[in-house]
Amino acid sequence: MGLYLNPPEHTLVLSVDEKRQIQALDRTQPGLPLKPGRTGTMTHDYRWNGTTTLFAALHILDGKVLGQCLSRHRHQEFLRFLCTIDRQTDKGLDLHLIVDNYGTHTHPKVAAWLARKPRFHLHFTPTSASWLNLVQRWF
Repeated sequence: MGLYLNPPEHTLVLSVDEKRQIQALDRTQPGLPLKPGRTGTMTHDYRWNGTTTLFAALHILDGKVLGQCLSRHRHQEFLRFLCTIDRQTDKGLDLHLIVDNYGTHTHPKVAAWLARKPRFHLHFTPTSASWLNLVQRWF
């Protein structure tokens, strides 16, 4: 909780997690727009385009979200998302990531990658307390 309330100077605190099995749906026809006296409409039927996993990093101070959709949620995809975070954040800032104890976050290959990136610091929420990770509320 201290990271949320009083983050260290020259750091970026991100609440990070993945939302699995999001259905990728597409309506069969475009909806009708709003008009005076009528609400917007959309068809009840859709095309199913499989599922996706949304990886998201919520910047806790300004509410901006860095997101990436990937096909699965293994450690390989988590590493890809960490690389995205690394590329899209200021190199002069340390990154404090709040994550849960899911196996992809503690995988040995993730630990090896983090050892090569000293600006990354992972903070784990307690078991069965994922609600402490603010990105869960955004999901």
